[in-house]
Amino acid sequence: MTGDAKADGVLARKGLIRRLPEAWRQPLAVVGAVLAVGWLVVALAAPLLAPHDPLAQDLPRLAAPGPGHWFGTDQLGRDILSRVMYGARVSIPLTLLLVALSVLIGGLLGACAGYFGRWVDETIMRLADLVFAFPTVILAMVVAAALGASLANAVLAVLVVAWPAYARVTRGLVLGVRGREFVLSGRLLGFSAWRSLRVDVLPNVTGPVLVLATLDIGTALLLLSGLSFLGLGAKPPSPEWGAMVASGVEVFDSWWVATFPGLAILTVVLAFNFLGDTLRDALDPRTARAIKERAL
Repeated sequence: MTGDAKADGVLARKGLIRRLPEAWRQPLAVVGAVLAVGWLVVALAAPLLAPHDPLAQDLPRLAAPGPGHWFGTDQLGRDILSRVMYGARVSIPLTLLLVALSVLIGGLLGACAGYFGRWVDETIMRLADLVFAFPTVILAMVVAAALGASLANAVLAVLVVAWPAYARVTRGLVLGVRGREFVLSGRLLGFSAWRSLRVDVLPNVTGPVLVLATLDIGTALLLLSGLSFLGLGAKPPSPEWGAMVASGVEVFDSWWVATFPGLAILTVVLAFNFLGDTLRDALDPRTARAIKERAL
C-alpha cells in the first residue's frame, strides 16, 4: 500500500469518527461497545474459538491457569475457558430475550394504561404495584421455586418481576404525550384509538424505554445468574455463568473456578451499563449539548 493510500485510509477513518455523535466518542462508550461486541462475537463463534469441549472431563482436575488451559480446570477436569465461552451462548441470548419480552409486555400494558385510563389504568397499575410490593430477588426466587428449577423457569421468573418497571415508565411517558396537539389532531382526523396509540404516541416514547432496556440488561443478567447460583436456574452440566460461580464456591481455595465466570458477568454488566449511559446522553438534548461544549 502506498503512502497516499494509507493517508487516505487514515483520513477516511477520522471522517467516520467525526460523523459519530459526540456522546459515542467518549471513552466509556468505546469501552462498552468493544466489550459488548467482543462478547457477542464470542457467543456466536464459541464452537470455533473454544480450545476444548466444554463438557469433556479429560483434563487434570483443578489445574491452575497455564498453557493448554488458560483459565484452569474445574473439579471435574473441564476447561474453564471453553465453558466461559459456551456460557456466553447461554447467558447473553437469554438475557437479551428476557429484556425484549419485558419491554414488549410492560411497554404494551403501560401504553394501554396511560392512553385509555380509567379501569384499564387502575387494573394494570394495581397489578404492577402488587409486584413492586415484594423484593425483586425474593419474588423471583419464589416464582422459580414454584415452577421448578430450570433455566426456562428462571427466565420466566425474572420476566414476572421485570415487566412492571417498563409499564410504569411507559405509562408516565404516554400520559405526557397523549394530550399533545399532534395526537389530538390525529383523533380529530378520524384516527382510531389504537392507530393513534401506534402511530402518534409510541414512536415518541421509545427513546427513554430503550435507554431503560439497555441499562436493564446488566440487572437481568445478574438476576438470572443469581437464580442459577442458588440452584434455581441452569442445571449441571450446562455451562452457565451463575452455575459455574456456584461450583467454584465448593472449591474456594481454587480461586480460578469462580473468578473467571464472575469476571465474564462483570464485564457484560459493565458493557451494557456504559452503553445505556451513552444512549441516554445521546438522546437527551441538554446532556448531548453539554458533552459537545466540553469537547470543544
